Amino acid sequence: MTASLDYTVVIPTTGRETLRPLLETLLGGPEPRPAEILVVDDRPGGSGLDVPAGVRVLRSGGRGPAAARNLGWRTAKSEWIAFVDDDVVLAPDWPRQLAADLGSLPPEVAASQGRITVPLPADRRPTDDERSTAGLEHARWITADMAYRRHALVEAGGFDERFPRAFREDSDLALRVAEAGHRIDQGERLTTHPARRAGFFYSLKAQRGNADNALMRAKHGVLWRQRTGAGHGRLGLHALSTVAGLAALALPLLRQRGKALLAAGVWAGLTAEFATRRIVPGPRTPGEVARMVVTSALIPPAACYHRLRGELAARRPRPEVAVLFDRDDTLIVDVPYLNDPDGVRPVPGAVELVRGLRERGIPVGVVSNQSGVAKGLITPEQLDAVNARVQELFGPFGTWQVCVHDDGDGCACRKPAPGMVLRAAGELGVDPASCVVIGDTGADVDAALAAGARAVLVPTHRTLEPEIARARQHAAVARDLSEALRVAGVAG
Repeated sequence: MTASLDYTVVIPTTGRETLRPLLETLLGGPEPRPAEILVVDDRPGGSGLDVPAGVRVLRSGGRGPAAARNLGWRTAKSEWIAFVDDDVVLAPDWPRQLAADLGSLPPEVAASQGRITVPLPADRRPTDDERSTAGLEHARWITADMAYRRHALVEAGGFDERFPRAFREDSDLALRVAEAGHRIDQGERLTTHPARRAGFFYSLKAQRGNADNALMRAKHGVLWRQRTGAGHGRLGLHALSTVAGLAALALPLLRQRGKALLAAGVWAGLTAEFATRRIVPGPRTPGEVARMVVTSALIPPAACYHRLRGELAARRPRPEVAVLFDRDDTLIVDVPYLNDPDGVRPVPGAVELVRGLRERGIPVGVVSNQSGVAKGLITPEQLDAVNARVQELFGPFGTWQVCVHDDGDGCACRKPAPGMVLRAAGELGVDPASCVVIGDTGADVDAALAAGARAVLVPTHRTLEPEIARARQHAAVARDLSEALRVAGVAG
């Protein structure tokens, strides 16, 4: 059973120096070898990654680890997806340990969590950020080393990409997997996570996670901390400290000096207690003490600000669905490298169907490959004129996403890459999972699936049979645009 384990390793990265040693450990490890090692480059831009041969690199465009992992597992074809962070150190025999953990799991177990160890300095007390990293040893469901069955990820819809940081996105997914009736087990494999040494204001920047806490509360209720083992938090005391500090500044303007002194005392007491709590277990060097004092004064208002921002964002109404259309042979009759607006001819019935969606308040957009620009067969001005004619006939689209690159350009937007679908969802204000992509090629389907959207293929005489077969397996196939909207559940 060990030798036949079917798994893919997915590693989101921002280009850390620790990536290559990690990959070399995986490539040099024992059987069972992964079906594929997928590194997802989550930098917005930059040069290529230094990866060994045998590693496949995907590009997610800097949208955060949740989006990067989604792209990775949706690209993978194996039964198991093993997520590993780019800053961990795997044991030389990690593949064998993984196989031992996964090989005997019953079907109701959908995921296996590795054990994390964080080595701390032996010659001194750990700093604040090192202690924060050490908390990973007791955290539940973290994706530093976490393996999921593919079908559980499909059922849950993957990671929620509204979590933009490496924070809470793993707990959210695990809760949804557990709510679907699956079990998550603790494995025996051991992975090392080096202790983090960060900058002076690291703990202040970390308060952005309070916005993610707000989303967790909105999605999973007031008991989400108990369910994830996240602890009680300190937001109540931070709010009291912030109010006291603001009152100490404002009350003198109202000639309330006595109350201002009282408020200042409350603020000073809470700040001192917070700083002391952080200083005592640390090395107590002058630099560390200064860092704890300064950030202990700044953290409470920062935490409150980010929590309020997150609460407002979590409650912002979002459209339930949006429809994204390929242009050629879906909305208009395909004319290769069309450069004349007079050549625009709508597919029969398409104009009425798009207008009907718009009248019902369903956002609509276009995602279109136009490599003719890169090939020099169309000028950007001609492309703009053709698209303007399309919009004149169909009415306004909420977003236009057009890729002018060619196959070999290595961009993240050209379908089947997910870039245009993801940008379109962002501009329309919807989750990618709420989008339906309708097109006539396998690239349209694959771009949708890579972005976490649904897809409906409307084949033409140019659509290849393997593309149709793949769409029947992973998406949906319709005879025409009207049927595609019915299949997608958005027909009038």
